[in-house]
Amino acid sequence: MKMLGIKNIGVLITGDVANPIRKATTIIVTDGIIKKIGNEDLLTEYPCNKIIDANGITVAPGLLDSHVHPVLGDFTPRQNTVGFISSSLHGGVTTMISAGEPHTPGRPKDPSGTKALAILGKKSSQNVRPGGVKLHGGSLILEKGLVEKDFEELAKEGVNIVGEIGLGSVKDPEEASIMVKWAKKNGFKVMMHTGGTSIPGSSSISADDVIKTNPDVVSHINGGPTAIPLSEVDTLIDETKLTLEVVQCGNFKVMKHVVNKLVEKQDLERLIIGNDSPSGSGIIPLGVLRTISYIASETKATPEQAICFATGNSAKAFDLNVGIIEEGKAADFVLMDAPMGSVGTDSLKALEAGDLPGIASVIIDGEILVTKSRNTPPATNMPTIS
Repeated sequence: MKMLGIKNIGVLITGDVANPIRKATTIIVTDGIIKKIGNEDLLTEYPCNKIIDANGITVAPGLLDSHVHPVLGDFTPRQNTVGFISSSLHGGVTTMISAGEPHTPGRPKDPSGTKALAILGKKSSQNVRPGGVKLHGGSLILEKGLVEKDFEELAKEGVNIVGEIGLGSVKDPEEASIMVKWAKKNGFKVMMHTGGTSIPGSSSISADDVIKTNPDVVSHINGGPTAIPLSEVDTLIDETKLTLEVVQCGNFKVMKHVVNKLVEKQDLERLIIGNDSPSGSGIIPLGVLRTISYIASETKATPEQAICFATGNSAKAFDLNVGIIEEGKAADFVLMDAPMGSVGTDSLKALEAGDLPGIASVIIDGEILVTKSRNTPPATNMPTIS
């Protein structure tokens, strides 16, 4: 049995947007699962193989990127880059959700081909974790000709996400809504492109299209990269209960509007954060962290709430056992502090000031994968391991 202890935690971010901060200083992890949370007395009860002294810095759940376009492994032909997922790990991302694999060279667009691509992407991501990140790959791209039996077969193979609708040949809301019903019946979570077209072959999608289709997640409501009008954004906020995703590779004015409106409506559990990279905007390893910083410094949301958008909220949207620091959840953590030279005295105050925190350690399933981020500024205080 492997047992890890984390002690001397300065600020513990839970990932629960309703209760984002917990007064606890110690976490015990057993075989990759959070066993106990409390004070340092737990270390006398649980003989840990390894103990991390957090040295008074922040411990948060590992970040989720709710919108990535992988292919296979840690390579993307979209920007001809190797290692982009492991670079995101150094930005605190421990889980990624595929919004579809549209950049696959020669991507098949017939029913059997799109099914085969989804199964391949799913099983490949299950068999290897690129850079150590939990990638949920193989999201089905909807193509004309798919029938209900196809969704049943895919579910049996483990495919459980429909990539953002609009990437494939199915674009009409009436046609898409039928497939969405089949998908939901078989346990899929459904994402839908929103806004102007992003790549040749995709389509512009309005608020009315989204409402008629009825997905689970409104992908990049702030545009990927072009956003729908604010009046349509308000329609999706006011007239639906859909999960609303904001992304780094989108429109920041609309992002700010969405966050502020959800704060005013006290409806923050609907908001999640993605990167939407690789894309024409490039590879942005710190994209999720940068989005958190922007929200924390430029909107009415608090820094701790902003972190929860990219952790517990995203985990809930996709029914994943991550993103929350509580007993029984996967032991995925980010240890971070104010970066050297920041006006902020801790990670939350640095985020509020618009700075990126310095990531000092990243842990997945109780295994320490990063001891100093190669991408963020250096943390003012660093944990020690014994």
